[in-house]
Amino acid sequence: MLDPSADEIRDWGNSVIQLMADYLGDLRDRKVYRHMSSREIRDRLDPALPAKGTDFDGLLKVFRETIIPFSRQNAHPRMFGYVQSPGTPLAAFADLLASTLNANLTVWRSAPAPVELERLTIDWIRQLLGFNAKAGGLFVSGGSMANLTALATARQAKDYSPGRLRIYASSETHFSIAKAAALLGIGRESVRHIAIDEHFKIRVEDLVAKISADIEAGHVPFCVVANAGTVNTGAVDSLAEIREVADRFQLWMHVDGSYGALAILAKSASKLFAGIEQADSVALDPHKWLYLPVDVGCVIYRVPQIARAAFAHEAEYTRIIEEEADEAFAFWDYGPELSRRFRALKVWMLFKGVGLDSLSEAIENNLACARYFESLVRASDDFEMVAPVELSIFCFRHLPVRLRSESPQAIDAFNERLMIALQRDGSSYLSNAMLGNRFALRGCVLNYRTTLRDMEILLDDLRRVARSLPAPT
Repeated sequence: MLDPSADEIRDWGNSVIQLMADYLGDLRDRKVYRHMSSREIRDRLDPALPAKGTDFDGLLKVFRETIIPFSRQNAHPRMFGYVQSPGTPLAAFADLLASTLNANLTVWRSAPAPVELERLTIDWIRQLLGFNAKAGGLFVSGGSMANLTALATARQAKDYSPGRLRIYASSETHFSIAKAAALLGIGRESVRHIAIDEHFKIRVEDLVAKISADIEAGHVPFCVVANAGTVNTGAVDSLAEIREVADRFQLWMHVDGSYGALAILAKSASKLFAGIEQADSVALDPHKWLYLPVDVGCVIYRVPQIARAAFAHEAEYTRIIEEEADEAFAFWDYGPELSRRFRALKVWMLFKGVGLDSLSEAIENNLACARYFESLVRASDDFEMVAPVELSIFCFRHLPVRLRSESPQAIDAFNERLMIALQRDGSSYLSNAMLGNRFALRGCVLNYRTTLRDMEILLDDLRRVARSLPAPT
């Protein structure tokens, strides 16, 4: 099994491809989620530490009969929970090829062609965002790591004053910003939350007021985080206005576009991102709105040399000797990772294999599905929107006639039970958000398989499941 023959590899590959084709072929007929317990799964797995190997067919049998059915089907067209990409078959093959080559993208000499491919695809993303030619960046594991990497670079741009640094972000900003502040030693308490307006966007006047108050109190403001698609509602902050504030106070401007930034490819949404090219750094996730399998986030720097000042570190065992500038390039000088998998291959294969036109059309279709759902809710007499739809996230709640005289708390509790019941039902899947201290059902369209009909089915599923729930007591 460690070193199979060419014929064995071919047989294994044929079996895997057949399984993959069967799985994707009947995906729409599967349940999105299957109610299960931890014990139920563990009882199906052999717990003994294996001393002897198992044949490949036996391993594949476990995957087919246990792993697949006891997983959430993230590629299902009605998987609306969280910000979840379906993945693409093309990128799955890219991951297989990347693992086959097993390149380690540390420096150019370690993986010459893979490094060049990453530099190329990063440059494509730079162009999509409208950054100038001097900008650069790298792929990381995901949005949380991209935010951490960007904040470490932002700190480098300001004199470090322990306990006095301040980061500004709206109350809708992803928790990874506060987590990054803690990991960097800046402290969670140094993240100042800025008020939001009725569209869940950052209030610029409150941002200015809090920065001014902190300066007067002796703190050191150094970074403002703007959102290009919040995780709760998909709101996009006024990036151009926030850039003006950042310039006024000499702050680093970071944009968390992990969910939404790649919607810049959609003509109907591109104007929302005006000013993103003036950010000092941007976090985004190709494994979200480029539909790629997980483990490919990205950070773009407007001035990469600042990132190099933050991350470059010399050691004799990593010293690069007698190389030209391009060949002396090291990714470890621009981010926290030393060992790095060949993430760029699936990005490159997607761009080259699918093309921007098809990707733009798919994103437009996702936006259209969310807008259509909003229109269905507003036309109904038993649902209501809790937030406006800006990108492809929709927040709403069920409010049948029998609940309209109930307290807000009772309505919240009913919708929470409805969400759990819907998930266990398996036909559609939603997650949740707390907006204005009210519980909301939350969905996100991030799947090229999703159609307008799926949005109608979601409402039908909710009504059907709701009828089985007892009224609040």
